[in-house]
Amino acid sequence: MKRISQRDIARQLGVNVSTVSRALRGLDGVSAELKQQIEQLSEQMGYRPNPFAVSLRYDTTHTIGIVVPDVSFNHYAHIVKRIEAEARNAGYMCIITDSDEKQKNEADCLEWLVNMHVEGIIICPSQETTDFSRLQQLRKAHFPVVLFDRAPDVGISSVSINDSDSARQATNSLIDGGARRIAFLGGSNQMKQTTDRKHGYLVALRERGIPIRPELVKCHSISFNSGLSDAMELLSLPEPPDAILASHGLLVNAAMHAVTSHGLRIPDDVSIVGYMSDWVSELTTPRISFVRQNLREIGCKTFRLLLDQIRGNDNVQQVVVKARLELRESTR
Repeated sequence: MKRISQRDIARQLGVNVSTVSRALRGLDGVSAELKQQIEQLSEQMGYRPNPFAVSLRYDTTHTIGIVVPDVSFNHYAHIVKRIEAEARNAGYMCIITDSDEKQKNEADCLEWLVNMHVEGIIICPSQETTDFSRLQQLRKAHFPVVLFDRAPDVGISSVSINDSDSARQATNSLIDGGARRIAFLGGSNQMKQTTDRKHGYLVALRERGIPIRPELVKCHSISFNSGLSDAMELLSLPEPPDAILASHGLLVNAAMHAVTSHGLRIPDDVSIVGYMSDWVSELTTPRISFVRQNLREIGCKTFRLLLDQIRGNDNVQQVVVKARLELRESTR
């Protein structure tokens, strides 16, 4: 169905497009009779104004862009849902894009969103991303940008959780349950989120006098296959772990699969704590002890930071949302 434009109305009445525009906007310079004709014809033809074109004309699109590593992953979907709700309440619409955990795709998403004249961008960097120069250029140009979830120290406002402290708490809970050979499953070491959570894990071991064993630390890719390969290798060691701290939901699932495929029981033989959603924990057997992240608060505060920038607050702000440990059946 063809979209009716002001040009179509002007052509029907034999007048200039500017005349139609003035009449539909209620401006002076159009006779009452002609104005009535234009309004009636626009209604008959089903004319609808193009808000995006109007927004571009005045350089206020009332849209923001969101870039996530995997929009289908429950963790990001819940955060984006809250961002979208907050944005709608403030009169903004969201354009959501997916980098598929690839730096090249992320760069393309950023370029596309900027070309779409969005008023700001919210982004969770891909696990491949090491070059933040494009985001830094945008900030130097006073373009609103906020990072969330994965928040490297690159001079850009961000919202993240207390990664190091929450990992320390989770590790201590495993030690309290009797574990002494605790493994750490993480993503790439180039991600600050991974290094912070690994730091908390190592701090807990040192504080409790547990020897640090490098062979129990596996930090590669955030994917089920990578996590499964690492977990299988861990469980094949001469002295396998009696507990695993997994820093991502996919790695939690991989660890569970590896443990059961070895004929071992959770938590009798191997305890597991992971970073995952509460409802996913409820669906597993046994239910997994997990670090509960307040995804609603993360989404809300992320949008609020962006809105502050859109309204002129150019200060860099690093917001930390506290996560807490929830013990279920996967730990002793």
